[in-house]
Amino acid sequence: MPSFKNPTFQDRIASAAAAREKAVQKLKARPPVDAALLAEQREAREARERAEAEQRATAAAARAAAKAEAAAQKAAAIAAAEAAAAKKAARLKPASAAELKAARDAQYAARKARANSSR
Repeated sequence: MPSFKNPTFQDRIASAAAAREKAVQKLKARPPVDAALLAEQREAREARERAEAEQRATAAAARAAAKAEAAAQKAAAIAAAEAAAAKKAARLKPASAAELKAARDAQYAARKARANSSR
């Protein structure tokens, strides 16, 4: 029944050295790395990175196009609002005396033409 006894310092050092030696042996027992497999993995990783970079560039171009479209729509809306404001201002502008006289003369001529055509 040795399980109840504490190991001595020497026992602990020996077990640590044995564990270390076992880990080193396990590391040395690994098969060598295949250069062709490494090259294939590197090629696959680089291809994946290129595809991701291309996807990011496409997404960035799409975002830029969407921003440009939104800016164009906003500019068109501003231009339409300015045109409507200018039209309203022109409509509300009081006519000059000459314009008023020309409008009266045109109404008079139209009335005279209607009267003459009904006879």
